[in-house]
Amino acid sequence: MTHLQQLKNAKVVPVIRKAKQDQIVNIAKSLQNGGIKAIEITAETPGCATMITQVKQECKEEFLVGAGTVLDGETAIQMIAAGADFIVAPTLNVETIRAANRYGKVCIPGAFTPTEILTAYEYGADMVKVFPASTMGPEFIKSIKGPLPQVSIMATGGIHLSNMKEFLESGAEVVGIGSQLVSASNLNSEKDYKRLEELANEYVDQVSVMENL
Repeated sequence: MTHLQQLKNAKVVPVIRKAKQDQIVNIAKSLQNGGIKAIEITAETPGCATMITQVKQECKEEFLVGAGTVLDGETAIQMIAAGADFIVAPTLNVETIRAANRYGKVCIPGAFTPTEILTAYEYGADMVKVFPASTMGPEFIKSIKGPLPQVSIMATGGIHLSNMKEFLESGAEVVGIGSQLVSASNLNSEKDYKRLEELANEYVDQVSVMENL
């Protein structure tokens, strides 16, 4: 199975921002124990490349680790060298797409308008991140998928347990969940990590219910 298909099967991708190096493995394992199959660690986080390498070493092979907030091709290459399985960007940067394509990694650039979304697809994006998704809401995703059904959509920004279902039902193949799921600054004890695992499981369970309807 390709990494792109694994991401689509995962549905929920926690976006981990500003985590500390001594937290990242515990965060990843808590999410994995909760049923999460893929995570995104943002590139502006100090030591992001090292964190990606750590998680790839500690978690099972089928657990995907991506780099987020990748703004240029050079950063994409650095993250790929560290072991990133996929590259996510908040904006449309052609060199980022080309770098990921060159090394056979899934690339998910950010876009907002129909023109940007199609342009990203035409330059070789495997999936397009609609960001910030909550600004326009689930109906925007549905409207985009009408004329552009060939484009796979990842919806990110303001998505949480209460509205995730609407975005998935409107045509998003994957949702990125930020601080609504992982807030690194609030993870200070074993109890906190257990709660993270339970919360992750709530997201996974909601997806399972949807798929079984």
